[in-house]
Amino acid sequence: MVMVPGGGLISYELAGMDVADVRFAVSPVNELTLSLRTFRDPGRYPVHLPWLRRTERVRAGLDLPLLHALTNASMWSPDYLTPRPYAPLTRIDDELAAIARVPLERMLDDLRALHPGELPEPLRGDPAAVRERITTALRAYWHACFAPWWPRMRTVLQADIIHRAQVISAHGLAAMFAGLSERVSLDGGVVRVRLTTNAGYRRSTGGEGLTLVPTLFGRGVTAPISPEEPPLIMYGTRGAGTLWQTETHRSPAALTGLLGATRAGLLTTLATPASSTELAGRLGVTTSAVNQHLRALRDAGLLTSARHGRSVLYLRSELGDALVAGGSAPDPEDRAP
Repeated sequence: MVMVPGGGLISYELAGMDVADVRFAVSPVNELTLSLRTFRDPGRYPVHLPWLRRTERVRAGLDLPLLHALTNASMWSPDYLTPRPYAPLTRIDDELAAIARVPLERMLDDLRALHPGELPEPLRGDPAAVRERITTALRAYWHACFAPWWPRMRTVLQADIIHRAQVISAHGLAAMFAGLSERVSLDGGVVRVRLTTNAGYRRSTGGEGLTLVPTLFGRGVTAPISPEEPPLIMYGTRGAGTLWQTETHRSPAALTGLLGATRAGLLTTLATPASSTELAGRLGVTTSAVNQHLRALRDAGLLTSARHGRSVLYLRSELGDALVAGGSAPDPEDRAP
């Protein structure tokens, strides 16, 4: 059962303190499942209110009683709907296909743990039919409310992963884990995660590794409460607050005069990695126009780029940093004599 952050202790013993034992992954179905919390209590997730407003009309045509039943008042969700991703960038079709094949007994165990009393009406009846209804409802929810925005969401998640990798390179694994949340720590080769319930266990990651999954729909850290589940930590991603905003960056006047307003805005924005799709959404311009400007800035040595999965992420180079910093200085002609 995935839960909200808080008091039990889960300990993962890293096999040999090897960086290779820790990996990051993005999971579309995890995001899909965790987003159902926003239905139950939108006020707890103010960042996503613009998205909830934009999708209100299409949500009305979904199987809402079933989707509501997949969380409870404690914001828990069934473990089998938040599976460990086995590739850095999993595909929603593959994950939904796996959910459609989950053993019926496991599904029922998870649903009964979610609702210890009587199951809500949408979850009752023939288990095979319930499993099919859940899969169908999630697939429809994905196409209506996630698919149009998934490239934007995925870019924010990928940018977080790049940041964590940079922290590991510069400061080590312990600093990276500490940066996930105040509830996560690494000491003596053991990763400790503090949660809300009294559930707790200690297990090795040997042979399976520890997967870290950033999420846009988490306010802290979550992990499976069963030691039988593969080692997994989900944590709130950086940059979630910018997800639904159209940003207007005020670039220094000198920089705007040199590069033009759009390129100066892009260079100012790219203090953290982003893709052309994400930048287009944030700045309110077309992706094709953004790509032209990004290529020009990269060719001039002001940006670096790196492929991450199917996306190309851009980041200011050292020269770009210097130019932005220099452009922030006041113009000598504007100074008082």
